[in-house]
Amino acid sequence: MSQADSGAEPVKKMFRTVTPPYHGHPDSEMNAIGIAMFLGLLVLLLPLLPFLIIVWLISKLTEGLAQKAPVGEEE
Repeated sequence: MSQADSGAEPVKKMFRTVTPPYHGHPDSEMNAIGIAMFLGLLVLLLPLLPFLIIVWLISKLTEGLAQKAPVGEEE
């Protein structure tokens, strides 16, 4: 190989294949399924939201009270 053939020019040779080239297409069916699953989960979990908020608030209150309590001052 000489220095003139070291790759200074772009490759002009194309590959020959048996399969036709693939061109992407939008997947609207899968988008519709994903949106339907999200809405179904939202309908199922929305009634549980008040209970989750109550549990979160109770855990924050007990965490705050535990930090204010004296530790290790028993005689």
